Amino acid sequence: MAWRLFQPVNISSLVFFRIVFGMLGFADVLNSYIYYHWIVDAYNPEKFQFRYYGFEWVHPLPEPFMSILFLSICGLAILVMLGKWYRISSLLFALGFTYTFLLEKSHYLNHGYLFCWISFVMIFLPAHRQFSADVLRRPELKSATTPYWCLFLLQFLMGVAYFYGGIAKLNADWLHAIPLRQWLEQRSGAPGIGPLLKQEWMPYFMAYGGLLLDLTVVFFLIIRKTRPWAFAAVLFFHLMNHLVFNIGIFPFLSVALTALYFPPGFPMHLYEKLKGRLPFLKRVKMWWEERTAGEGSQKAPLWQGAARWRTPILTGLLIAMLFHLLAPLRHHLFPGDVAWTEEGHRYSWRMMLRSKQGYGTFIVRDKDTGAEEKVDPVDWLDKKQYRKLYTHPDMILQFAHHLRDTYRQQGKTVEVFADIRMQLNFREYHTFIDPATDLAQEEWHFFRHSGWIVPEKTNAEHSVN
Repeated sequence: MAWRLFQPVNISSLVFFRIVFGMLGFADVLNSYIYYHWIVDAYNPEKFQFRYYGFEWVHPLPEPFMSILFLSICGLAILVMLGKWYRISSLLFALGFTYTFLLEKSHYLNHGYLFCWISFVMIFLPAHRQFSADVLRRPELKSATTPYWCLFLLQFLMGVAYFYGGIAKLNADWLHAIPLRQWLEQRSGAPGIGPLLKQEWMPYFMAYGGLLLDLTVVFFLIIRKTRPWAFAAVLFFHLMNHLVFNIGIFPFLSVALTALYFPPGFPMHLYEKLKGRLPFLKRVKMWWEERTAGEGSQKAPLWQGAARWRTPILTGLLIAMLFHLLAPLRHHLFPGDVAWTEEGHRYSWRMMLRSKQGYGTFIVRDKDTGAEEKVDPVDWLDKKQYRKLYTHPDMILQFAHHLRDTYRQQGKTVEVFADIRMQLNFREYHTFIDPATDLAQEEWHFFRHSGWIVPEKTNAEHSVN
């Protein structure tokens, strides 16, 4: 297997993905900037942000620097797409995109997490060594091939997202088309597809179709004879998701990554079929070959295929693969349903699986006087933060700590309690957080269960008794 990873393959697939990646990066960051521009408090350094544990040091910039940063990242995405100053532009884009991703945990999306990983992977790939501004400037950079591992790593990341997304669907609610049934009912008034979504069989078709696709599509993509059919199923699946749900660039990113399972030269095969119908494509290729002929130039070798780099590359691949294979399994370290407790939920490709709503208040008690004050988070948070708060215990804990620290600045030593009820997949509301636990004294643990999270099963038993 190792020797095959370094076999040279056609580079056109990698170039195709660089262009699509740059376009999607531009669209996603521009959308984030528009959201930020209209809802400034989302990244206001004077306001409270839910930060990722381990990245509490990441803070938003004051204006106008935040706007300048967003627009700069958009520009970097264009440079990546064009292959202009690729090494530095891809590095700066990865750093900038990941920085904005880490600013606010309530904005977490799986495609954002995946895009962060791909952004850093792209730094190490020779995606600029063909059909790029860099090659126009330095024709000696042009290469017709790339080591296979450069494509394999991208294929692997998409394959992991598919397969673990399928495993996550193996739960009782999903097999009963919950919450898909309720989601489709809510969207049954959509123009065009609304009548289709009203059909009783549609939730089950989407639930079991999505489950089977996620679990099997990688294997069917590997087999040459079934690959076109598998790709057609992927197109249909992501088109339906795009029409029914608002999930940003994820469908387009997934289709682009899935296309990498075709033979590496598929963009050139597609070009050969289209050049007769679209003459301008032939003229573009002729112009490109003339401008990058580079006669007399010594070709710059690809370090990605050099023998002396094989051990570090294989080591890096192994570490990355082990992380992505093991991290989605960490929720098994905790008791209870991960859909309820959220412990081990993020970074595990548990996508579009559950519907959760919650409500409640925080009670701040002065240790010295015993005086109590009810705090409504709506007065402290923006709409998205407020909506996510009640369903994520780590965010509940962070907000409790924020209250503790705020009152401490006023010279008070306080206890903080949370009286919160939560609903999973349209079932009854139940107590979510132990109301007797002083959250001001608790800490979040990555690999240890937080006993102050009240399990849903216990709630159900209480309701029966």
